[in-house]
Amino acid sequence: MVQTNHSADIVLPTYELMEASLEAMGRVSLDMMTAQSNSEIEWKGKFKSCSGEASHNAGKEHPDLMNASLTNFFFFRDKEEIYGPKAPHISFFKFFDYKYQLNIDGTVAAYRFPFLLAGDSVVLKVDSPYIEHFYGNLKPWRHYIPVQSNLEDLVEKINWAMDHDEEAKLIGEHGRKFAQENLMPLDVLCYHSAVLMEWSKKLRYPVKIRSDMELVTQTDTNRNTICECKPAPRQTKMVRDKREL
Repeated sequence: MVQTNHSADIVLPTYELMEASLEAMGRVSLDMMTAQSNSEIEWKGKFKSCSGEASHNAGKEHPDLMNASLTNFFFFRDKEEIYGPKAPHISFFKFFDYKYQLNIDGTVAAYRFPFLLAGDSVVLKVDSPYIEHFYGNLKPWRHYIPVQSNLEDLVEKINWAMDHDEEAKLIGEHGRKFAQENLMPLDVLCYHSAVLMEWSKKLRYPVKIRSDMELVTQTDTNRNTICECKPAPRQTKMVRDKREL
């Protein structure tokens, strides 16, 4: 679930992140180490937004920097004649053969972002009004390289990363560490617990147990630990100062 600056939704982890947590895919993410032999961006996506179109165009204009292609056109099938043909899907893990990953929103936030952070590449995140539950704890130029929403500075940011290899590598390491410390299955489940506990404090009426409700019994684990995780406020201003490195 995502939120924007213009809504007051209670944000929960996305269904993809929750599914990965329940299936313990976090263990797989921890094993994503690559030699990163390709010093360019690999991006495959669906035609859902202007950013996707812009990245495709940037890839055509700078094939030495980007391998960008579209795998589906959804409601924009008329664009296939212009930007087609559709490219085949590849394994998600193949993305990490590349040093740099581009994270672009579609109709909502790009749900792949936490998985890109967990890899061993540097993430270039396009600025967006959409918010996932963990965005408040992320810092531009520390956990990812920020890119303008219109992608006008994308080539500039790629060139910066290529010219500052050690600094870019450090950003990638910080992003990976953030995922390991904040987006593992226990963290995701704990976040749900914290949200429900805070929400219950704001209820102004007694909860009625209906006949169609089912009691979920809890196994006694002899543990008294209570989740203390809680969302951090989102930064409203994007930091562009490289000196934070």
